Amino acid sequence: MFGQVVIGPPGSGKSTYCAGMAELLQRHLKRQVVLVNLDPANDQLPYKPDIDLTELVRLDEAMERLDLGPNGGLLFCMDFLLKNADWLVGRLKQFSNAYFLFDMPGQVELYTNDQSVQQLLDHLTNKCDYRLACVHLVDSHYCTDAGKFVAVLLTSLSAMLNLQLPHVNVLSKADLIEQYGQLPFHIDYFTDVLDLSYLVQSLEGDPVLQKYHKFTSALAELVESHSLVSFSLLDIQDRESVLRLLRSVDQANGYVFGDAEERSIAALLSCAVGADFEYAKIQSVHEKYTAASGGGSEAGPGASGTAGPSEEEEEEEEDIQIDFLA
Repeated sequence: MFGQVVIGPPGSGKSTYCAGMAELLQRHLKRQVVLVNLDPANDQLPYKPDIDLTELVRLDEAMERLDLGPNGGLLFCMDFLLKNADWLVGRLKQFSNAYFLFDMPGQVELYTNDQSVQQLLDHLTNKCDYRLACVHLVDSHYCTDAGKFVAVLLTSLSAMLNLQLPHVNVLSKADLIEQYGQLPFHIDYFTDVLDLSYLVQSLEGDPVLQKYHKFTSALAELVESHSLVSFSLLDIQDRESVLRLLRSVDQANGYVFGDAEERSIAALLSCAVGADFEYAKIQSVHEKYTAASGGGSEAGPGASGTAGPSEEEEEEEEDIQIDFLA
């Protein structure tokens, strides 16, 4: 059984993503989807959960009874869930041959420092044989702030190392990517996480951040030394964008190599060798939502040299997409 564990900071669009992804999977790909809400504080969901953690424990009740704050209450709730993992496994086993979407809490410490979520996911993957991939959502507008983007990179890397699951990092709300300012570099600089020294240099003109220059530079070097972090772009209202992301997730959790759906050889090969053209992943966001046709600053990494696909490539891309939807 396969699934996605959707994590990210508060407001990054986790619940909206789960609702949109479930609709696509059910309506267009005919997968049986089970929505699992594992956020004990989320009682206003854009979907009807099939399994809801609030039936076992609620954040407001834990805070009231144990005199805890919001952060301490969430840590208690997830630890309580870990100790009652049999409750969750029993609910999950009620659904056979299903594809699971786990909507997780928004507290970052649960994925970078605390071990409750990591141990719970380890129990599901190693003892219960659920094949899961982690989808980590962060707001795309952080790309317009160099300091915040470095923090996003470090958080993403910490979550990848702590949770020990296949990861797909996502810049969500791509339609709002320049909501708070223009991108300093082309979009692919941020999705591919190119030479971060350019990003660190852009902080030199900020008198507030200047005193943290050495620290920021050290963090950037740490992220680059692992060479693990990259991002996909997502506009949840754009079906093509969601399909491209789903293809990446299906590769990560192994669903694409299963036999639950009929797939053409072309579709399998496209996933196996990554025959999805890089330009197609970013061109729609770049053309729709960025102010400058050059994607921000013209002088900088990723600002040029990214050519569009040829007519033959576009034709082949269309064939692959049709096979994928078939």
